[in-house]
Amino acid sequence: MSNYSQLLSTADKIIKKYDLCDQCLGRLFSKPLRLSSNKLLGKKLKINHISKNKCYVCKNLFCNLDYFLKLMLDSSSNYGFNTFGVGVIIKPSIVDRDDFIRSKFKLKGIDSIKADITKELIKLFTKKTKKIIEFLDPDITFTINLKDESCQLRSKSITLSGRYVKFKRGIPQKQKSCDNCSGKGCRMCDFHGISEFNSIEGVISKLFFKKFGGTTAKFTWIGGEDNSSLVLGTGRPFFIKIKNPFKRKIKLSNEKFDFISLSDLKLVSESPKKSLNFNSKIKIKISTETQINSKNLKKLKDLVNTPIVISEKSGKRYEKTIFDLRYKKSSKNVFTITITAEGGLPIKRFIVGDGVLPNVSALFDTPCVILEFDFLDITVK
Repeated sequence: MSNYSQLLSTADKIIKKYDLCDQCLGRLFSKPLRLSSNKLLGKKLKINHISKNKCYVCKNLFCNLDYFLKLMLDSSSNYGFNTFGVGVIIKPSIVDRDDFIRSKFKLKGIDSIKADITKELIKLFTKKTKKIIEFLDPDITFTINLKDESCQLRSKSITLSGRYVKFKRGIPQKQKSCDNCSGKGCRMCDFHGISEFNSIEGVISKLFFKKFGGTTAKFTWIGGEDNSSLVLGTGRPFFIKIKNPFKRKIKLSNEKFDFISLSDLKLVSESPKKSLNFNSKIKIKISTETQINSKNLKKLKDLVNTPIVISEKSGKRYEKTIFDLRYKKSSKNVFTITITAEGGLPIKRFIVGDGVLPNVSALFDTPCVILEFDFLDITVK
């Protein structure tokens, strides 16, 4: 008996004992026969057989795929995307019956019913929307639960970069997390993780939630500043990752708000995986406990290109470098220095001498405190 005749004989045995829909029957033999349409093959194999009951394997699930297609179309109607992926959850009993038929009739190298349902949903959605299936990294991913007849959609995160200039004092860089969910996202904060928008982080988050939709936002800051500090020049660079956005491509332009302005906004592939090296130009206004000695002022120049050693309480030690330093005396107890230094130099500790050597207080041999400090420019290396 030829291989083809043997397959037909096996199909006939199955049909006589089990009622199968065209799709499930055709799937059992389409790969060995190198045919693409399971449904058409099943129909031909059953040409002399009339099914009286529901399909033994899928219980006529394939006849109901239009319902799940509608769920996919409805759930994705507000999303902008080019590619999609599909995952399917089915009842274990369906898988068990499918495995039983394949095992009993020794059928090997055949797609599972779960894989076949997924393929059919992909075909239907592609035909309806002209979107492209992407298995590795799709813009959106559907999870179709055939057990409870639901559809969940997850949208791939987008990442943007930009710079902010802060021209008003008293504004924090970071936003306090939602008290109810500690930043994870809940109904009380509209799943944003933050319930107020009165910081640098809050204003930027609110802008991008409005433009792109989405739930939570994760920031990667290139350095930071005090609430009372200004950020001038071209501004501080930042990256923001928005989870579950509705839109993916929007024309971006510079923005201005009450206390910050944003520029150089653009979509990027991802946030930096490692800390970026950067230099900061900082203007620091300092008050001394005793009258300023002009000789001490001149000693400040010795700090240029001298390793500044920072010791943390954890035992970690690292060095930073000051590349340029200029000073100006304002009164007998107040002076200003403008430095260009490696990013990450703890400015307050560098002035007062908390775990930083050399430091300004030790150099002047008198306690020094910062009155204010502003970032004039930040340059990424």
